[in-house]
Amino acid sequence: MKGSEVGSAGRPSVVNDNGAWCWFQDERALVDAATQTLVVGSIAVGDGPGGEARSGNVELAVVDLRTGTSTIVVLHERLEADDHNVPALWRRSDGRWLAVYARHKTDDLTRWRISEPGDPTRWGPERSFDWSELTGGRGVTYSNLHALDGRLYCFVRAVNDDPCALVSDDEGATWTYAGKLFTRPKVGYVNGYTRYVSDGARIDLVTTDHHPRDFDNCVYHGYVAGGALYRSDGSVVDETALTGDAPSQEKLTTVLAGSSQWGGEWMTHCWTTDIRRSADGTVAAVLTARAGAAPASAEAGLDSWRPVPDLRFFYARMSPSGEWEVHQLAHAGPGLLPHEQDYTGLAAIDPYDLGSLYVSTPVDPRDGSVMPHYEIFHAYTSDGGATWRWRPITEKSDVDNLRPIVAPGDPGRVPLLWFRGAMTASQHYRCEVVLLDTPRDRRD
Repeated sequence: MKGSEVGSAGRPSVVNDNGAWCWFQDERALVDAATQTLVVGSIAVGDGPGGEARSGNVELAVVDLRTGTSTIVVLHERLEADDHNVPALWRRSDGRWLAVYARHKTDDLTRWRISEPGDPTRWGPERSFDWSELTGGRGVTYSNLHALDGRLYCFVRAVNDDPCALVSDDEGATWTYAGKLFTRPKVGYVNGYTRYVSDGARIDLVTTDHHPRDFDNCVYHGYVAGGALYRSDGSVVDETALTGDAPSQEKLTTVLAGSSQWGGEWMTHCWTTDIRRSADGTVAAVLTARAGAAPASAEAGLDSWRPVPDLRFFYARMSPSGEWEVHQLAHAGPGLLPHEQDYTGLAAIDPYDLGSLYVSTPVDPRDGSVMPHYEIFHAYTSDGGATWRWRPITEKSDVDNLRPIVAPGDPGRVPLLWFRGAMTASQHYRCEVVLLDTPRDRRD
């Protein structure tokens, strides 16, 4: 046991002894409520158990929630040792599971496999979509699966490193190019970092201008419905989304502005963390920003390999009428990695309770004290994010607890996942994936 886990739910269990994930793919974990099965994807690396023979495996932990038993399934052996390659998961109407994954901008293939009916431990052959004619061989990254108007979309960072999409009319058996969602001239590494959430009739998203290392980003919101791209207030940005020329994300609604002041402090270089939407149309998002740095030109980030000592979490909430309220949430600590100074421990919104969050931070949100390691805290608000109640999920740990996920699929439980251990890069870590599964009526 790495540290002492506390709280009414008890202690977590290890479901994979070698794994981690990035956060620009979803769903990374899903629950089948009928069979009480949880599936979570991760990438194994050579630093962990199994060594180089396991390095780069795209893996699934298939967990029987009734017994706690976890079975490891390898979707692709030694694809690439990089947490960006974690699969996105989807449950089809025929009971089969779909998993879609890609390398980290080192080839032009979006890959997928489909399971046997009701059995995510048995999978059919891998198939792939080759983007190279569209990308010029510059590579693709990320997979995000979302249904809209009876079709399944996979959003990928692809052409010009913009958010693009594939579309399927057979629940992921075959894919064709759908188009580009938005675009702008590149600055630095890539274009907008986008998080998506959908309900079958609408896809909401939050996105940035570029990588926060390269640009003083704003965070924008928009949504796709009925074939068009809209701002938060329902005004049209693009009448034919994913068709023809794509607009700039700058035309969307600004949720958190770069070089803005909060409580007398400058916030710059914003980034996206998580987004969820409730049945009544409320949208919640967790965002981050650098605190304290004096604003400069938007592209001044190009010389910003210097350490970032103070990152902040923000909680943004949109009413069904399209109006946003944004509040500071918590201190996120310094940059997690020396070469990725905008990385945080991340936060996850409960998909069935938008006022309930799980936050990874090295700064205790109750008193501001700095802790030796990143710990997971539960936060709850009853006033739209103006105030929060905090309780620790982990404490006094001897390793970091990072990148929480609350897996959707069963509204009656809170399956909280994270990974814990030592991480020095997206390609190098010695971390294990853990699950704390709590009946919703027992949660504090």
